[in-house]
Amino acid sequence: MNGTVAFKASGRGDWGMNTTSKRRERARSKAKPAISRGENGNGGRPKRTRDGAAKKQALIRAALGLFASKGYEVTTTREIAASAGCAEGLIHRYFKGKAGLLAAMIEHRARKEDVNSSDQVRPASNLTEEFLQLVDQEVERMWESRDFLRVFIPRAMIDPSLGSLMHDAFSSERAKAVLERLMHHESCLELPQSALDGLAQAVETLGLVFGFVRPVLLGHDRLGAKKMAAAVARILVDGPAVSVLV
Repeated sequence: MNGTVAFKASGRGDWGMNTTSKRRERARSKAKPAISRGENGNGGRPKRTRDGAAKKQALIRAALGLFASKGYEVTTTREIAASAGCAEGLIHRYFKGKAGLLAAMIEHRARKEDVNSSDQVRPASNLTEEFLQLVDQEVERMWESRDFLRVFIPRAMIDPSLGSLMHDAFSSERAKAVLERLMHHESCLELPQSALDGLAQAVETLGLVFGFVRPVLLGHDRLGAKKMAAAVARILVDGPAVSVLV
């Protein structure tokens, strides 16, 4: 009889433990759907950007990266939207399609140039050092713009209007900024305008050749390209090239 009572008591204890365990399992199962839906930010799809300006910037950056790595023709608007975390329809709403993204990239680059131009290093003490400094800056500028150039140089060969748009947007403004820096030096006041224009164009040309063409297209060592740019720049500004321009 005592054994029977003990057995029943033990059964009630097991039943209580099983009930508690079931309650815990039900509580866990209720918590799981919230995690799978990503309601706590740790699961599910990433949140899409809601701000319109931020979405435009995200689409421009995504398009630039894909155009540079895959090519303009083969990149789809669906891929751009997926990379940016935006709806594909926004490309047509904001840019009227993939072609409109190209013009938006140029405008975006021009605004970036305006910001960077306000953060220049101090003028050098003489014309030679100023010219070397400007060339070094231009080499770095072209290197930083390598994805942009990968996209637009081939496209400008097909559509010349893009080249004109690029020149009007920031290339001509850059040349003006270089001229202003050169004119800070008295030795430049004696040079004719043709010589000054030639020096300004030389800065841009050396930057493109040694900041983009050699290290990116030809695969040359980037540090070696920078050193060669400095050597050529010194020959131009100190050698007979400037006197020929005069």
